Parts: sequence; C-alpha cells; structure tokens
Amino acid sequence: MDASGSRLGVIVALGCKVGWMQMPASRRPFLPTRRQFVAVGAVGGTAMAIGCAPAKQGSREFLSEEQARTLTAICDEIIPADDFPSASQAGVIDYIDRQLARAYRRHREFYRKGLEQTGKMSWERFGTDLADLAPPQRLEIVSAIELNDRSFFETVRNHTMEGYYGSPRHGGNRDAVSWRMLGLPEPPTRGRAQYDLRKGSSL
Repeated sequence: MDASGSRLGVIVALGCKVGWMQMPASRRPFLPTRRQFVAVGAVGGTAMAIGCAPAKQGSREFLSEEQARTLTAICDEIIPADDFPSASQAGVIDYIDRQLARAYRRHREFYRKGLEQTGKMSWERFGTDLADLAPPQRLEIVSAIELNDRSFFETVRNHTMEGYYGSPRHGGNRDAVSWRMLGLPEPPTRGRAQYDLRKGSSL
C-alpha cells in the first residue's frame, strides 16, 4: 500500500458484506481499524455462544504448538497490538483451538491444510517459520494468503473477530479487553441478572 492513504474498499466478512469505509494508510490492507469495525455494526455478530466447556490448562485441545505459532502470527496481523492487546494477547488462539475441538470440528482439515500451506510458503520465500519472520516479511506472507487462499484467510479472519469481540467465556476476549476498549459494560452471565433481581426482591 502506498503512503498516499488512498481510499480502500474494505469488506468486513462475518457472513455478510457490510459496506465500504475509509482506510487509514497506517493500517493493514485487508482489515479496517477496530473502531471502524464497530462502526459498521459487526460486533453484534461476533458475540455468539459457542462451546462453553472449559479449555484444558497447559495444553492445546486441537492445535499442535507449531500450528498454534503459525496461527498466532496470522491472527496478530489481522488484529495487531496497538494501545490494546493483539489477537493472541486477547486469547484468540485459545478461542479458535477450543472451537476446533467442539463446534468447529468441520473446519479441522481446513485449518490443517491452510496452516501447512502457510508454513510452506514462509519457508520457500524466507527460509524460516512464519512466526520467526520480521514484521514486513510476515505481512507479506499473510497478504499473499489473503490473495491466493481467500477462503482460508476469511475463515481465520472471521474466527479471529469472533474470539476478539465475543464473550470471554468462550476462550477469547481475555479480561473483556475489546469491550473495555469500546467502553462497553460487560453483560451479566446469562440468567444471573434475573436471579439477582429475584434475590433482592421483597416478593
């Protein structure tokens, strides 16, 4: 992307096209800023209830450590750290790993092949793993994935957004970081508000 900050059409893909927006020159070519993402109303689609069983501590449920490192590099290009945590810092890899062991089992082979091809591309171009590349090289690989394997990229992007903006109880959005970033109050656990209301009632 050149330094002129030219207007880019960005489609936020969370199951539907939600429109075009102005893209700052400093951001990634395939991702709107976090606040632009919210501005087009996509956050609501990510707060879905999926797979409530707790994740295993100290180990992955589906991803190998190598796969997790590659996925971390991809997700952190989609949502990099700025004033707030990156995707992986907010628990997105835990979210995706947990869902691949549960509700997203149908995507397992898709992830295996996509991450394998990503690793292969990184080695062919730069002679090392994606996670070990310098930021400009890592961006080059992830941009190539977006261009050459659109289906895989969009699946990872959608799951990254779900993990970052969804409920912390599903493994992502650690410490409700994205909700705090947006100034949103953390919603009560389902059923808790009604329980507390009845508990405090004089009836």
